[in-house]
Amino acid sequence: MAIHAEGLVAIVIFYLLILFVGIWAAWKNKDSGVGSDRSETIMVGGRDIGLFVGGFTMTATWVGGGYINGTAEYVYLPAFGLAWAQAPFGYALSLVVGGLFFAKPMRSRGYVTMLDPFQQLYGKRMGGLLFIPALMGEIFWSAAILSALGATLSVIVDIDINMSVIISAMIAIFYTLVGGLYSVAYTDVVQLFCIFLGLWISVPFALSNPAVADIGVSAKQAIYQSAWLGKIDPNDIWLWVDNFFLLVLGGIPWQVYFQRVLSASSATYAQVLSFLAAFGCLVMAVPSVLIGAIGASTDWNQTSYGAVTPKEKDESDMILPIVLQHLCPPYISFFGLGAVSAAVMSSADSSILSASSMFARNIYQLAFRQSASDREIVWVMRITIFVFGSLATAMALLTGTVYGLWYLSSDLVYVIIFPQLLCVLFIKGTNTYGSVAGYVFGLLLRIGGGEPYLKLPPFIYYPWWVTQEKIHHLTGDVEHFVQQKFPFKSMSMLASFLANVAFSYLTKYLFESGTVSHKYDFLDAVHSKEMMEKTTLVGNQDNIILSEMAPVTQALGGALAGTFSNADVLSDDGESSAESLHNEE
Repeated sequence: MAIHAEGLVAIVIFYLLILFVGIWAAWKNKDSGVGSDRSETIMVGGRDIGLFVGGFTMTATWVGGGYINGTAEYVYLPAFGLAWAQAPFGYALSLVVGGLFFAKPMRSRGYVTMLDPFQQLYGKRMGGLLFIPALMGEIFWSAAILSALGATLSVIVDIDINMSVIISAMIAIFYTLVGGLYSVAYTDVVQLFCIFLGLWISVPFALSNPAVADIGVSAKQAIYQSAWLGKIDPNDIWLWVDNFFLLVLGGIPWQVYFQRVLSASSATYAQVLSFLAAFGCLVMAVPSVLIGAIGASTDWNQTSYGAVTPKEKDESDMILPIVLQHLCPPYISFFGLGAVSAAVMSSADSSILSASSMFARNIYQLAFRQSASDREIVWVMRITIFVFGSLATAMALLTGTVYGLWYLSSDLVYVIIFPQLLCVLFIKGTNTYGSVAGYVFGLLLRIGGGEPYLKLPPFIYYPWWVTQEKIHHLTGDVEHFVQQKFPFKSMSMLASFLANVAFSYLTKYLFESGTVSHKYDFLDAVHSKEMMEKTTLVGNQDNIILSEMAPVTQALGGALAGTFSNADVLSDDGESSAESLHNEE
């Protein structure tokens, strides 16, 4: 296949558009945070991201390349269908739950990253432990996005995949280095417009292709394959429920989400943005669902793709670019694929920024160099943006199991970090001993269930486990693996939560009653007041105790985000200190 010049031109145009917007946003906001809080400006955009930009960037928390490709894939797959395409409803509900219960306490207490409350309550060592699954999730997510991008580009133009992935990563890393969250937020606006326009322009042409049957008919009855609405087998009900809760609750404790929450103008704005983004998630999934349905309703023998279906070629994960390439006119195809490719590239930036923010603040500054200057933190962020971006790129190119690694790490975020977040925000009296116990319980129970994508065999066989086989159509190889149909991920999360609470209260009782001598409190968890209370968790002022914090006010000034925010911004001044939040409880 020769290089498609039109496709290459489309990709270059969209890439340049993303790059231009990223650099423009950085330049327009270059004076924001000049002085003592430049690092915080890079991390949370000066806390002046308004409703327009905020709504788009919050939606882009989950709506990216993986979201649109994955939704189309599951609708297309004969064994799954729309019934198993859980991401749109799961992540939308996740944003609603996050907005209702988590956005306000996190934003009104003035935290800068998701790990701040953990370090405040459990100390810097536990914060470091919790950084590991959080970092893994962000890095593997970025790698999975870049890996999908390579596959998408291979459909459009026959150019070197490795080179295209490297160039894409370099562009995303460059404008993130230059502009931080401002660049990420403004490129998110372009990213969502690109996806929306690119897909919606393509859908009518694909639907009207002679090779495509009526998707209304193929929704309920088999034409070229089983009905695309799909069904849930009674034996798989608990597996479906487990995966759904993984999306709803496991979608909350991510720095990419709280990065947007903490950049909002106020706590109320953070909640409103979460609800807007939930609606955005559903709207942005519609064209992907339609494209998956079109793929399931197509007689591929009548197309340029050939008689062998994408599923039989093991290319189900590329059904969206395949439909755009083979069922639409070339000029529409290239526009759609170029827009989607640029959007995929753009969605890797926020994960890289999230990982570097947590490292620079929670590991480097709060754990090792509390006296570090703001300029020093900025340079640490820049270096780690480059390092983590390069790491994600290398993983996308060198490992074939990047999706398996991301699945496992997202499970660990759900099983380990979510119950810890519940405890630190809503359960009084938990301590570091409980946190360690919850961490260990959750990790063992989840790893014990195995991970088929990584060929990791289980050492805990939960009820209802079965042996399944997977046939690789191209090679003819048959792979056997254990599938756990028990909702063991949610069970592991609950066990982690209960272990945290139980061990916290047990150790508190043992030490305070004198049953165990205070000298054995080697984590200083029960009697020490050191637990990061006086670290600079807000702003750059010295010795701020969180319970004495002043209300967080919007950082006004030259930031262009103010253009899109209401002059009479929704304010939570009366409720923005941690002290008043505790009084409410």
